[in-house]
Amino acid sequence: MKNLIEAEKGREAADGRPSVGSTYRSAFAKDGFPPPVPGLDCCWDVFRMSVERFPDNRMLGRREIVDGKPGKYVWMTYKEVYDIVTKVGASTRSLGVEQGGRCGIYGSNSPEWVISMEACNAHGIHCVPLYDTLGAGAVEFILCHAEVQIAFAEEKKIGEVLKTLPSSSKFLKTIVSFGKVTPEQRDEVEKSGLAIYSWDEFLLLGSNQKYDLPVKKKTDICTIMYTSGTTGDPKGVMISNDSIVTLIAGVDRLLYCVNEQLHEDDVYLSYLPLAHIFDRVIEEMFIFHGASIGFWRGDVKLLVDDIGELKPTIFCAVPRVLDRIYSGLQAKISAGGFLKSTLFNIAYKYKFYNMMKGSKHEEAATIADKIVFKKVKDGLGGRVRLILSGAAPLAIHVEEFLRVVTCAHVLQGYGLTETCAGTFVSLPNDLSMLGTVGPPVPNVDVRLESVPEMNYDALSEVPRGEICVRGNTLFSGYYKREDLTKEVMIDGWFHTGDIGEWQPDGSMKIIDRKKNIFKLSQGEYVAVENLENVYGLVPDVDSIWIYGNSFESFLVAIVNPNKQALEHWAEVNGVSGDFSAICENPKAKEYILGELTKAAKEKKLKGFEFIKAIHMDPEPFDMDRDLLTPTYKKKRPQLLKYYQGVIDSLYKSVK
Repeated sequence: MKNLIEAEKGREAADGRPSVGSTYRSAFAKDGFPPPVPGLDCCWDVFRMSVERFPDNRMLGRREIVDGKPGKYVWMTYKEVYDIVTKVGASTRSLGVEQGGRCGIYGSNSPEWVISMEACNAHGIHCVPLYDTLGAGAVEFILCHAEVQIAFAEEKKIGEVLKTLPSSSKFLKTIVSFGKVTPEQRDEVEKSGLAIYSWDEFLLLGSNQKYDLPVKKKTDICTIMYTSGTTGDPKGVMISNDSIVTLIAGVDRLLYCVNEQLHEDDVYLSYLPLAHIFDRVIEEMFIFHGASIGFWRGDVKLLVDDIGELKPTIFCAVPRVLDRIYSGLQAKISAGGFLKSTLFNIAYKYKFYNMMKGSKHEEAATIADKIVFKKVKDGLGGRVRLILSGAAPLAIHVEEFLRVVTCAHVLQGYGLTETCAGTFVSLPNDLSMLGTVGPPVPNVDVRLESVPEMNYDALSEVPRGEICVRGNTLFSGYYKREDLTKEVMIDGWFHTGDIGEWQPDGSMKIIDRKKNIFKLSQGEYVAVENLENVYGLVPDVDSIWIYGNSFESFLVAIVNPNKQALEHWAEVNGVSGDFSAICENPKAKEYILGELTKAAKEKKLKGFEFIKAIHMDPEPFDMDRDLLTPTYKKKRPQLLKYYQGVIDSLYKSVK
């Protein structure tokens, strides 16, 4: 296969184990994986070496607010950040938090977030990001499960931390605000026997003490990142220094091989959550190169304005952000009138045709770039050369459109927290990779494992199966959950649970999910069986099948209503007709949807777990139509096939 080299042959099924396809690695690793930089053994070295090499480079920036209006970005240099990191480290140590201790960080991305993270790196303290998208109770669960001793929090998140008291106070002894602390907060914290500091107070805490930095090993844990458990509690993914350092070396080799190396004058906009591995490793890459990181103001509506001011050179996004950019551009094109939109379409077709023939994007239509597409480029600040999409699949039409009009490389990547983010990434100037996540990054081995129960065969002519990854970027296990670690780590191979299909050009296409879990377009996982159990408790519902996919941001459902209950409702509400007619009635649908929403609120489901549209089928799901197994389990692929038209119209109806 193009772009790949075969490292090991596949093998047939044996000893009750499914067959596996050949093991492949990136052609950029034909002479072996790139070695880490000498002396670079841990994440602290990434920062320390850049401070030595680039002390005066701009490192962290935020917008100045003058009279309530946002102004220019104001920057701290690498040396200035280093000096504050030293203070934060000394203050943390003065409270008795030692190497191997746990420090929580909670809030939107900010210079203080990175400074706290670097202080953890310096002293070998495990950084534990806290984030509320994991749902009510998740912050409390993480604080207690990880035994967090000190928690840094954005000013407006202090209240959320206080809600976890007294249960978290078994371990949590200190809270530090990135801003100020109110007298009421101080009272509440002190009642629980804890200490709380404002940022300025905390910086002075260790000022008279000097602490030697402990020796850190590659195998030491750097961060414990909690990911939404598919069912049950979040899982703490332990990521070592080695994982991050290895990833940096691999991504660096990849960028070098496609002539897109990072430089010290590159600028990154930090807005994707630092609590996720995707943004964390990108920022580590930028720090490694002595480049600059500017922070957004924390409001998605102001994002475009922040981009315009910062003028980033690399832009990372999740599909939802790129979908918004796409829709915004489409609206502008249609509002531009007949002449403008005709000119745009001609330029688009011409450039796309040349790119399909193999022209590089910057050479495919130089005049059209200057006259037509420059406006799009300027909308992203005018300097973006790489747009990287991750966390969920990007729709092909959006990817193609952005590759043509942004005058930048649009690359789609794939990875999990457990694989330290980037495992696959598509290559620049290669349109055959549209709709795929590209070949592996040159620091991992990848193979497919057959999934016979889903008819996926890793040894067939078109190899399909569960994606398995091996290499030093892999996580060190789930914290306190060896049982779960053993389920996914078998003979050194991490089983992702995603079904992939190798393409002839060596890129990977994600085509399915092994378990009944899927990701919505904003990157949130939905454990569908769990939800069906919750919604199935509604008395008016006999059975429910919930559907979502990674190109949509919400869920829809097919409901078998309870005949008696619905007919009774119809009688009371003056709705006439037989059972089938009532199922079609908009008022009846509205009523059942309302009951489902009530159940969702009662069970405190997250926003993305609410059902937004339903179709009511008077015919119960049955074996005759091949919708159920003999043991009455739902056959999801068959349900989708049977109701595809209905599902499509449900999604259209909500938009």
